[in-house]
Amino acid sequence: MWLIVLFDLPTETSQQRKEYTKFRTHLLKNGFTMMQYSVYIRHSASEENTEAHINRVRSVLPPRGEVRMLRLTDKQYGKMEVFYGEKRVPTEKAALQLQFF
Repeated sequence: MWLIVLFDLPTETSQQRKEYTKFRTHLLKNGFTMMQYSVYIRHSASEENTEAHINRVRSVLPPRGEVRMLRLTDKQYGKMEVFYGEKRVPTEKAALQLQFF
């Protein structure tokens, strides 16, 4: 399962920039990778693990701005199409999951 965090946070004042930086740093420290500006993504092994990451993000939501979280299955993520201007690049492969028996 993939968790995508999309956000639009104000950066007009010094305090708002600090809040933006704190939020972004929290995402990076918790295993998220920047997919695009203000779009971060993280793979989780299970629905429970995804819920734990959602709760962590909720715990550091900035007081202003907008944050959205989207869950995608590996199958849905694999159907994503990515275009870079006139040059087309294949979509990254989904992360391999470890299974313990």
